[in-house]
Amino acid sequence: MSSFTSGQLASAKVAAARQRRIKRTKTLTILAFLLPGFILLAVFMLYPVGASTYYSLFKWNGLGPRETFVGLENYQRVLSHNVFLGALKHSLLLVVLSLLIQLPMALGLALLLVRSKIRGKRFLRAIFFIPYVFSEVITAILWLYVYHPSNGLANVMLGSVGIDGMAWLANRTTVLPAIFIVLTWKFFGFHMLLYMAAIQNVPRDLEDAARVNGADEFAVLRYVTLPMMGSTIRLSVFLSILGSLQQFIIVWLLTEGGPVSSSELVVTYLMKFGITRMALGYGSTVAVLMFLLTLVFSIGYQRTIMRQDYLD
Repeated sequence: MSSFTSGQLASAKVAAARQRRIKRTKTLTILAFLLPGFILLAVFMLYPVGASTYYSLFKWNGLGPRETFVGLENYQRVLSHNVFLGALKHSLLLVVLSLLIQLPMALGLALLLVRSKIRGKRFLRAIFFIPYVFSEVITAILWLYVYHPSNGLANVMLGSVGIDGMAWLANRTTVLPAIFIVLTWKFFGFHMLLYMAAIQNVPRDLEDAARVNGADEFAVLRYVTLPMMGSTIRLSVFLSILGSLQQFIIVWLLTEGGPVSSSELVVTYLMKFGITRMALGYGSTVAVLMFLLTLVFSIGYQRTIMRQDYLD
């Protein structure tokens, strides 16, 4: 009996050791797959954010040693600079315009292309999506020709109906709407494609059942189609807001924030007053504020508006 019990204990020990080895192997395998991602995250995100936060406490041109410690003085200068406040206002204005004009237009066209019986749907879908394929540099160069004050396409079209042309990108009144038109032309097709995919996933049986119960087309859209598209719409809004806040290349190539800072955005302000003027400490301050703005928005939006999508 004693030897039988000893044998059982030995087998249990062997089984326990085997389980520990399997668990250790699984843990090491998981770590092996996660480690490259953590390294990339640390090198390309955590370290730059930490370094920028550290640099923002100095008056530094990026070349010599960081000797002039100024503490929070850079933050006070940025937040009291009228040009920065104007750039922040312009960025938020682009966000509002995108939400009120660009996304509803994309949704309306997506509904038209999916639900209507018009001909040439594939052609129209390709035409509207092609601008998104272009790089932002190519987009800016194309629209520089369109907005050319002498023989640009925009002024030629106005002249054909008897309206005098204008300097679209040199006029403080028209420069921001002109930039918004470019951004809409560029990113409109992306959101349209998202909405089209969502509409195609809405069960037609639900819409037909609503019609049988007496709902008109507007009621079907409001109470059936749009709620079923909710997760895609929330994602589209999230991407649109972040994209508007971080917009840089198109605006920089078109106007560099001019004229007289009329089209200055937060990122072009960082480029102009931080990098171009070799004020890396000041520029790092703007970058930290930009990071905090987008981080707070991203976390808040995902924990409130998009929370139900993660629960599903």
